[in-house]
Amino acid sequence: MKKIPKDQVADRLRSENFWWNKPNRISGRLDDYKRRPYLDVFYPHILERNVTRAVILMGPRRIGKTVLIHHAVQKLIDEGVDPKKICYISVDHPLYNGLILEDFLGSYMEATGVDYKRDECFIFFDEIQYLKNWENNLKILVDDYNNIKFIASGSAAAALRLSSMESGAGRFTDFFLPPLTFYEYMTLIDKSQLVLVEKSDDGFVNYSSTGSIAELNENFVRYLNFGGYPEAALSKEIQDNPGQFIKSDIIDKVLLRDLPSLYGVNDIQELNYLFTTLAFNTSNEVSLQELSKSSGVAKNTIKRYIEYLEAAFLIKVVHRIERSGRRFQRANYFKIYLTNPSMRSALFNLVDDGEEVMGQIVETAIYAHWFHTNETLYYARWNGGEVDIVMLGDNQKAAWAIESKWSDRYINNLKELKNVVSFCHAQNLASAMVTSKTIQDSKTYKNVTINFTPASLYCYMLGYNVIHRRSYFEGLQQKK
Repeated sequence: MKKIPKDQVADRLRSENFWWNKPNRISGRLDDYKRRPYLDVFYPHILERNVTRAVILMGPRRIGKTVLIHHAVQKLIDEGVDPKKICYISVDHPLYNGLILEDFLGSYMEATGVDYKRDECFIFFDEIQYLKNWENNLKILVDDYNNIKFIASGSAAAALRLSSMESGAGRFTDFFLPPLTFYEYMTLIDKSQLVLVEKSDDGFVNYSSTGSIAELNENFVRYLNFGGYPEAALSKEIQDNPGQFIKSDIIDKVLLRDLPSLYGVNDIQELNYLFTTLAFNTSNEVSLQELSKSSGVAKNTIKRYIEYLEAAFLIKVVHRIERSGRRFQRANYFKIYLTNPSMRSALFNLVDDGEEVMGQIVETAIYAHWFHTNETLYYARWNGGEVDIVMLGDNQKAAWAIESKWSDRYINNLKELKNVVSFCHAQNLASAMVTSKTIQDSKTYKNVTINFTPASLYCYMLGYNVIHRRSYFEGLQQKK
């Protein structure tokens, strides 16, 4: 059987790397996409050379990893890097079947004349999971070529993370690209002017407001329905049928292909049923026993499935604490949150701001923004009371608490917030936040200050701070 000639591989590389020829730009289609603010968080990892590591870019399917890579390429060129010393390889192309990673380096040198063994260059492997034993091959390249910065990405997020953890210890730096924040969504659709922000001396937002809460909320509801994915956020065609794009192109590929092949799931129908159940109940408290009883699946199997779904970045488990702040030794009850609220709309129906389910979706959106950080959050539940979001400090006491609401009625009915007040008293918290629908105000009830802020504004401010804080600290780290 004939092997594919090396010159054909080199020709394919030339066609993928538009910037090797003038005007040194990435393709017009990719260049037309607006840059995600997350580029400023990702980019310092590409420049980092003090530590010899490859960067593994992972995240849910269709979240914009390939576009982010190309925008990073353009940024390198704009900052003076020789375009021919930047190579992008879409590993899933059929022409590359049977190749190993080092084969690409030889073809790259043939196509450009760049001596990859000596010159400082950047190599991007996209969809790297399609290469067998990619993690071992990449680790060898990282060890052999200190002059090359390797960046790899892939859509099978669970597989990438597992391989990176098992084989790439000390050689790989994982970078997770999450769904769009509300702040990013508003930036991409050119609506960020709706929010006025006041920044502290370190550049982070400590207060936000809007001149049109009605218009902001209209955009927030659209974001909740299909704004987590860049393509869906910008495409009217996808918005007309989000189920086709999100369910068929994203969720089904994970449930029907990625997870079964990675973990050897035999009953795909069981896994699909469990995910659908969890998605419908996002932000609600569940238990293994309850899930087992309703599905007829053994508790240990359900526990494994939940771990698989979490590894694929589809869901996140949040554990429960008591009013005292004490964590339970046995996690009999917990909450499951979708990592992207628009998944629920795609699986079931689009939500309207007047529907009862909006409370669930708004709470899911707030948690989804916090999932962009490394913070561990909890919910508090005790006999007769609950608080939605709690962060524990070093002393295992609550540092702050948030109650998620999509209503303005609590501002004039503070007694209905007795659970929040009770928790604050137990934790010696002077204040707590309660999200509202449209009203921004502060009131005091039983010596506890309740700060009300619209959920849309809170998500915008949180998304802004998460990205700019990460960008700030990643930049500092790169300068060391």
